[in-house]
Amino acid sequence: ELELMESGGGSVHAGGSLTLSCRASGATSRMGWFRKAPGNKCELVSHISTDGNTFYADSAKGRFTISLSDTKTTVFLQMNNLSPEDTAMYYCAATTNVLTPRQALYTGGYNYWGQGTQVTVSS
Repeated sequence: ELELMESGGGSVHAGGSLTLSCRASGATSRMGWFRKAPGNKCELVSHISTDGNTFYADSAKGRFTISLSDTKTTVFLQMNNLSPEDTAMYYCAATTNVLTPRQALYTGGYNYWGQGTQVTVSS
């Protein structure tokens, strides 16, 4: 059973930066980050395949950068210019399956999940 260990959440002021990390206990084909704010549905932030293909939600484009470690077992999410709207619980997700581009957009495409790390951005 693959395990995901997240770190890096915290509290920052608007305009600040945070980097989230998620280490997988084994090989994956794709890793990503979803987030859920109170009252909102869980939404994709970004994902990356092990061959380096990336996707960003519109809310993340230009501000967030997703990357993999050399071993491809740790995914990073560098978040810059954070705003209060980014406040949410962020969840690392991973899959060992090959996903279509559409499948990779939704929670159902991922079969492993982290516990979540809270990101709070104050104005």
